[in-house]
Amino acid sequence: MINPARFKGYFFDLDGTLVDSKLDFDQMREAIGIPKDEPILEYLDQHPDKAFVKRGHELVHHFELVGAKSATWIPGAKELLERLNKASIPTAILTRNSREVTRLTIDSLGIPIKHFLTRDDCLPKPHPEGLHLLAKHFSLNPNETVYIGDFLFDLQTAKAAGATAALYTAGTKSSFSNEADLVIDCFIDWAQTLVIN
Repeated sequence: MINPARFKGYFFDLDGTLVDSKLDFDQMREAIGIPKDEPILEYLDQHPDKAFVKRGHELVHHFELVGAKSATWIPGAKELLERLNKASIPTAILTRNSREVTRLTIDSLGIPIKHFLTRDDCLPKPHPEGLHLLAKHFSLNPNETVYIGDFLFDLQTAKAAGATAALYTAGTKSSFSNEADLVIDCFIDWAQTLVIN
């Protein structure tokens, strides 16, 4: 069992981890015309039809804006962040969302995180560039940090960067659990295990 108090930096995914934006990625794929289970950003990056790609990115932006405006806190996430901030432990967000949508979500909910990276700032997950940049920003080694997310890309990103890969499950069964170094079922319970001086 990994002691969560040993980490010097806590980095988070946004949608499905800190907030519920109610994004339906299957609906997004259908609206764009992308086959089921294909990663949306990568599919658009590789598509030869520029008009299709332009329209696809416009639809992604539309869905993300709607999600940002209706986003709500994941239970316990705000309390966890407040506890970490009170102890002056670095926190940051790494998301595949755009910078505009991420800023809107942070401002709308008052998320107490100042530093964040988006697909506009670095190569999108599962590339580890974002986590390397965050670790460097806080003068940490990646192996001193934990990256918490709810999807396989998050775990792959953490492992590629050399960080601890933590999966937030909301207490449900996940097919990704075996890929995680650490599984978090409930932020409220997990926060109580943090013995922070």
